[in-house]
Amino acid sequence: MIRSLAAALCLSTAIASPLQAQEAIRSKPTALPVNDATPAPKDVPYPGGTIRLEVDATDTVQRIFRVRETIPVAASGPMTLLMPQWLPGNHAPRGQIEKLTGLTFTANGRPLAWKRDPLDVYAFQIDVPQGAKEVIAQFQFLSATAPSQGRVVVTPKMLNIQWEAVSLYPAGYFTRQIPVQATVTYPAGWQAATALRGRRSGNSVTYEVIDYEALQDSPVFAGTHFKAVDLGGNVMLNIVADDADELDYKPEQMAKHRKLVAEARALFGSTHFDHYDFLLAITDEMGGIGLEHHRSSENQVEPGYFKNWDSGEALLDRNLLPHEFTHSWDGKFRRPDLLWTPDFRTPMQDNLLWVYEGQTQFWGYVLGARSGLFSKQETLDAYAQIAAKLDTAKGREWRPMEDTTLDPVISARRPKGWASWQRSEDYYNEGLMIWLEADAILRQQTKGKKGLDDFARAFFGINPGDWGQVVYNRGDVIRTLNDVAPYDWAGFFQKHVDGTTRETPKGGFTLGGYRLAYGDTPGSITKAVESAQKVVDQSFGLGLTVKNSGEIASVVWDSAAFKAGLAVGSTIVAVNGNEYSADVFKAAIKQATAPQKPVQIIVKQDKYYRTLSLDYSGGLRYPRLEKTGEGEGSLDRLLRPKT
Repeated sequence: MIRSLAAALCLSTAIASPLQAQEAIRSKPTALPVNDATPAPKDVPYPGGTIRLEVDATDTVQRIFRVRETIPVAASGPMTLLMPQWLPGNHAPRGQIEKLTGLTFTANGRPLAWKRDPLDVYAFQIDVPQGAKEVIAQFQFLSATAPSQGRVVVTPKMLNIQWEAVSLYPAGYFTRQIPVQATVTYPAGWQAATALRGRRSGNSVTYEVIDYEALQDSPVFAGTHFKAVDLGGNVMLNIVADDADELDYKPEQMAKHRKLVAEARALFGSTHFDHYDFLLAITDEMGGIGLEHHRSSENQVEPGYFKNWDSGEALLDRNLLPHEFTHSWDGKFRRPDLLWTPDFRTPMQDNLLWVYEGQTQFWGYVLGARSGLFSKQETLDAYAQIAAKLDTAKGREWRPMEDTTLDPVISARRPKGWASWQRSEDYYNEGLMIWLEADAILRQQTKGKKGLDDFARAFFGINPGDWGQVVYNRGDVIRTLNDVAPYDWAGFFQKHVDGTTRETPKGGFTLGGYRLAYGDTPGSITKAVESAQKVVDQSFGLGLTVKNSGEIASVVWDSAAFKAGLAVGSTIVAVNGNEYSADVFKAAIKQATAPQKPVQIIVKQDKYYRTLSLDYSGGLRYPRLEKTGEGEGSLDRLLRPKT
């Protein structure tokens, strides 16, 4: 039926506001106000006095930490106690509140009711009664008994205490203003290491009174197989291991660790600790970790760190200590202004992680080379592997590197199906590439007289002995670089950090006398990665990584593998009519001349099978650095030892 124009206009007026038409049939509540009952932190001393924290860490079977915490109070009334949520070094809210159980509070011998804050599940509200001088909190922390529950921190032979898991703190104060004294009871015969110093009585150690911020920054490694080695410069290497023979090392191996300390001191020109403790676990039983602290670091490496020194797996582990040690200067002492917080409830904004982590990654490899933990060629191979991998990050076309600094919050390091398109925490390695280029520019601008060493000394070497924090912003970084050598550093960072890009910066190579090239033979680092992870890594060519079992571990977005329809989790069961094996797969790639002779594969995805042709003829492709000139370039000089 055809309506008149007038009728049509009336109809359009009647339906112009569909929300109005819904009002007659929908109830509409009014939003209630949201009240944050937790007091904001103030930079004043906690008036109650020193908290006494007692941790029973003797249960290595059920792996339960039992905690008694005595919290002195100065007044009666409402009080909020917090479990740490935003953890330094994690760049995200990673507190394990789900593992805190059996919580009770008492005062004057009587139980106190508590209520969890619905707006912050890490906050517990109590009412301190009149006349009470202290509140006693008791609870358990149920550490993981299997990796599916989180990182395993207790085994029959070692443990790792992270204080944020076994303590509460009063809200309303900067954590540096809350004094705490911790006592830990360890399994009989175990030895413990931490940046804290204390007195031992039997199996218990009572540590010095320290502020709560510094307590959280001073974790413990303890174990039955333990050895402490003096590296000089008030630095100790404290080793726990699954087996006693893992503690044995050759003098030349330990000499490289001592040189690491000497090279770091020479680089920065000062230290920001009264003493420093490497906590090193050689284990495949306790969960992996590499976490920075101001006067210590938590480090886990696979068995064979000393025993199999020349193996590829041990080689990959040797970047860990230089990286975490550098963090004492970069990340702990000098810290981005929006990343520093007054307590562990205030969200971190993760700015400038391409300095915090990126330049630490840069110095980790440089110090590894200067100390001899890596040979120069191994370091160059690592740079080639890093640059080539970053070039497969097709997500740079839509996602700026700066945005990846929020990835710890966005993805919480969960597995990704299309990592090359999603991007990950690229501020680590892309940050390294940016700083490699910055060093080459500094050396070019000053005709080789200065480099990033001069920036490091000027930026991180200030205030010798100070182990507080000095915050900075991007302007501070740019000003210090300009003091070393004037340049358009603001434009440099805007180009590499803020915008989308086509490839990772490689000026550190080209200005430094090298270029990234590809061949059919893996370098030392790529070979070690393939061996350690038990994979064939052809992300640089065909565009995928395949486990030796045939399971596809990664697919590069828009690569030949992607266009063929492959996805993570599928399994290649046959190649050119033969049962899959790593050698069969590599041989087929090497011989492929698509479209005349493509690689034919049978793929199983869930319970379905497909036969596919891979339209690729580039052969095996592995990255390497090639020299582009005669003599020593700026990259060569960067890796040269200083001591």
